[in-house]
Amino acid sequence: MTDFDVAIIGSGIAGASLASQLAGAARLLLLEAESQPGYHATGRSAAFWTESYGGPMVQPLTSASGPFLSAPPPDISDQPFMHPRGALHIGREADRTLASKLLADFAPSGVSITPVSAAEIARRVGHIQSDWTIGLWEPDCCDIDVGGLHSAYLRAAKRKGAKLACNAALRRAEFGNGRWALETAAGNFTAKAIVNAAGAWADQVAERCDIRPIGITAYRRTVLQLQTDPGFAANLPLVIALDGSFYFKPEAGGRIWLSPHDETPSPPCDAAPEEMDIAIAMDRFQQVTNCAQIKLERKWAGLRSFARDRLPVIGADPECSAFFWLAGQGGFGIQTAPATAQLAASLLSGNITAPAHVDPAHYAPDRFR
Repeated sequence: MTDFDVAIIGSGIAGASLASQLAGAARLLLLEAESQPGYHATGRSAAFWTESYGGPMVQPLTSASGPFLSAPPPDISDQPFMHPRGALHIGREADRTLASKLLADFAPSGVSITPVSAAEIARRVGHIQSDWTIGLWEPDCCDIDVGGLHSAYLRAAKRKGAKLACNAALRRAEFGNGRWALETAAGNFTAKAIVNAAGAWADQVAERCDIRPIGITAYRRTVLQLQTDPGFAANLPLVIALDGSFYFKPEAGGRIWLSPHDETPSPPCDAAPEEMDIAIAMDRFQQVTNCAQIKLERKWAGLRSFARDRLPVIGADPECSAFFWLAGQGGFGIQTAPATAQLAASLLSGNITAPAHVDPAHYAPDRFR
């Protein structure tokens, strides 16, 4: 079959989650440029759900995704995709105003964030340096099983009849007589609508469809896996710097994942970590804790893509209603995937209800025109 109702470009978490919503009610094609889905941003996620991450305008999508991730529908999974972790935002005395701003930003939303004492910080983060005295506790933060979530979405889409084509990079597409003609590395297809879920490649996909780009920029983010004292990693929360200079979280076997929270503009590519970013990450970690046992085991980088206002772009292009944007999810694409997919599906199909308390106007592409 080469003729479809909807062709989704990209099978990462954005494309896969939307496919699971639309498949069955529409003939659906997932086009993936790589040899497997989720190779880039999805497969390199730090895997946490935190309502404050991304800011107050992203929070409605995160909060609306929580019930799905904690208790998914039976046709998706019989196991939850997220598990309690808790997040601790920390800073020095100079960061007190940042703590106040974070509290003020989320006070209207009902997100649970409370100040904690220096003693409580030291209790939750062993070997911490004494100057880290400003802290905020966000108890509802959870770890996400990203691989399990992504695979479940793909299985659901396939079960409902969606077709996945890998090694199928889009070369060009032309719209005429109510249909797109798509030329890909895996052959030619036609579709009534295109969904641009290509992540860092979103603007390139738009140009290949003769659609004006909206300014999606990719940024490199570095993550290290460190082997530490098992006692240090045990029961550690997600630890986030109030000034945005690092975060780290525990993994199995006394390991932690550490990021310098870097954002280096990058062309769309198979991102790799830079030695300078690795050194910066290690230095920042050693400014937080005097944990004696630290060994670098792994390092990787991924691309996070943002629109100019750092909000997702979800909706039909204002100049071509048959071209739909699902891009700019930044570093919060996993934690917002269920609500983002539901919102996109509601806009594409009149048979699906949009998530409650989410205003689609905030994410509409016409804000850039």
